[in-house]
Amino acid sequence: MSAHPQTSAAPSAAASSPVLLAACFGFMVVQLDVTIVNVALPELATRLRSDLAGLQWVVDAYTLLFASLLLSAGALIDRIGARRSFLIGLGGFLLASAACGAAQTVAQLIAARAVQGLFAAPMVPASLALLNHACADDPPRRARAMALWTASGALAAATGSLAGGALLQTLGWRSIFLINLPICALGIALAWRLSETPRKPHQRLDLAGQTLAIVALLGLIGAIIETPRLGLDHPLVLAGFALAAVCGLAFLAVESRSAQPMLPLRLFGAPNFSVALATAIAISLSYYGLIFAMSLYLQQSAGYTPLQAGLAYVPLAAAFIAANLTSSRVLAQRGFRFAILAGLSACALGFAWLSLLPRDGAYLWILPAFVAIPAGMGVAMPATTTLVLASVDRSQSGTAAAVLNAVRQTGAALGVAVCGLLLSAGGIDGGLRIVCYVSIAALSVSIVLSRACIRGSGASASGNT
Repeated sequence: MSAHPQTSAAPSAAASSPVLLAACFGFMVVQLDVTIVNVALPELATRLRSDLAGLQWVVDAYTLLFASLLLSAGALIDRIGARRSFLIGLGGFLLASAACGAAQTVAQLIAARAVQGLFAAPMVPASLALLNHACADDPPRRARAMALWTASGALAAATGSLAGGALLQTLGWRSIFLINLPICALGIALAWRLSETPRKPHQRLDLAGQTLAIVALLGLIGAIIETPRLGLDHPLVLAGFALAAVCGLAFLAVESRSAQPMLPLRLFGAPNFSVALATAIAISLSYYGLIFAMSLYLQQSAGYTPLQAGLAYVPLAAAFIAANLTSSRVLAQRGFRFAILAGLSACALGFAWLSLLPRDGAYLWILPAFVAIPAGMGVAMPATTTLVLASVDRSQSGTAAAVLNAVRQTGAALGVAVCGLLLSAGGIDGGLRIVCYVSIAALSVSIVLSRACIRGSGASASGNT
């Protein structure tokens, strides 16, 4: 597939612009598809005659494959090269997006979404590897490139709901998937002529660990999603929980004995590492559960059009971006502990306010929560990322970052699954309040753990963000 079979030296500064654009296109399309689908859920329910469980699978099929394959993506990239991995990811993602747009049933859409997640997994680490290779001889330029790459993903994720609402209102639900085609095509055109990164042909893939991770996550998420439809005592639901437990324990056993594990368990012995991952899970679970619930509430209960629902998320996106831009200053001045605790507390207060939403609550009541929750996330998540990287040796930073991203996506999948369970129990209005209570509980546990376990201010490591 490669037009450049030999690995070349790091390209010049002039050559790094196509690399940056290609990497940004790849990261943007992956992040966009995490959020853009949520605003389309009511339309999908109508057009494809889907129940709530089907809508959960539409969201989580993508997130599950993405999360479970992220840890193996790094080894794959080392083995075949970042450029080749990136092109495979973009090409597969393009075809899967076309299949999503052509789906005639919810089952077909779920299958195509799973394939999207499969090809999304190598794109994120491959894009980072390409940037690192292109700027290896110029650290300041590499820092600028990483900042722009991060900003492109954050912008895509933050504006996904608005873009989805606009597309739904004008071109229909299929357009939210078909919009990926030109983005992927541009990324492929830019990446095709790039030089390949150094390869390690003998790099082993942890196939046993990878298989067990996928089955364990699928069993857990599937059992939670299907509980309202089948009942907690249904054999398939019980089998799902049992499969998750057995495969989870087997995964830990395999990873503890593997010479090249996809998840080195020794990382959890590092100071602050585990509590940082717990914080990431709490934030992702609560945030993505909220977006799933609010997308249904705004359109099915409050009567918003898709475009109005997308516009309703603008303050949420703006607050996240603004907080993210100021997070490095907070982290540098006050350290990990303060930034994480302040961010988690703001999130919890936002959910507490939203839990008091009147039955006929106007948008002005929702607005404070749509500022406090993303502002807290925007402060806490960069601090969490920096804490993870500061907790391990530099040689393990890539693996640690992959673990963090996998944990975030797993938290997102759990958030959607649990949210659907709660909405089924309490309806959209009552279920939304229960979602808020569960989110407050998860964030409060994380606050207690962070307060008790995070050691040191971490201000000196703030440059790692």
